[in-house]
Amino acid sequence: MTDRKPCKVCNFTRQKSYGLVVPSLDELKIKGCESLGFTSTDTVKVVLEDDGTIVEDDAYFLCLPLNTKFMLLHEKETWSPVRRIDGGTAWMARESMLLETDAVDSSSAVGPWWDLAQQLKQDMASIILMSEADLQTLVDVPCHELASALGFQVKKAEDLQETLQRVLDRREEERQSKELLQLYIKAVEKEDRQQEEPTQPSEGGAGDVDMLDGIEVDSASGFMSRTLMVLKGKTSPETRLSTEDLQMVVTRGVESMEPVLGWDTDRTSALVQACEAELTRRLQQVQALQSIRSTTQPDSTQQSSEKSAEEEGEETPAQGRCN
Repeated sequence: MTDRKPCKVCNFTRQKSYGLVVPSLDELKIKGCESLGFTSTDTVKVVLEDDGTIVEDDAYFLCLPLNTKFMLLHEKETWSPVRRIDGGTAWMARESMLLETDAVDSSSAVGPWWDLAQQLKQDMASIILMSEADLQTLVDVPCHELASALGFQVKKAEDLQETLQRVLDRREEERQSKELLQLYIKAVEKEDRQQEEPTQPSEGGAGDVDMLDGIEVDSASGFMSRTLMVLKGKTSPETRLSTEDLQMVVTRGVESMEPVLGWDTDRTSALVQACEAELTRRLQQVQALQSIRSTTQPDSTQQSSEKSAEEEGEETPAQGRCN
């Protein structure tokens, strides 16, 4: 009897996905149609879910790795790449990144990180192409399970997860630096406009109020729930906090943060010190930007004074001639 092979099957929208164990390509079509709700008279085409390769040969089907994911397509349906949602804080919302739901009917189901681990196993350089959600998923996998999937020693898997975390931290640091620079540029532009235009009274102060759109705040600690999640993260949480949150942690100090985090004094003190160092680093960045601006932007005040002095010098002789 032909060995039965574990695999996955989904429809072209990827909203339905099932795990199957089948001995052949024909059996995959039959059981896949049953699982996805296709009728027995439907003509379907089998393709690889990740790149759309058409699978027609049974020998090729048997040569594919275990747990390969296939897509069943109707006559008028076509394969398309998976769509991902990626926002500024994607690493905190990885559970909603993939628009698909897996319903596996096998007792040997694997987690959503398995395909990512296999991708790394084939090409370690694929790390640079992974989204932040994918990286965070691999970081959160229990180390011994990741080591087993990759065929690594546990220590090597730990080193890999630390590398992935550093990649995440570097991306977050680069994004924060970019956002800081953008905010600074906006502030400079606003200041320049205020110098060029006459001051006008604001109507009702509507333009000076920043509206908060439903951010959940923990009533006991005063921190946003999202901020608490970041603070209790695995590695370098201070690099993923806003400047305001860093200031809040440093201001409260170790004693006040201990009950908030539920940690001992040493661990809480280390976090507060790290937040203070990160806050200092960002302030130094702002000062560096201000220094660059002060050396490159002409002193408008000095130019205005010189212009006024020239105008007064021209007006004085004219008045003398009239008298």
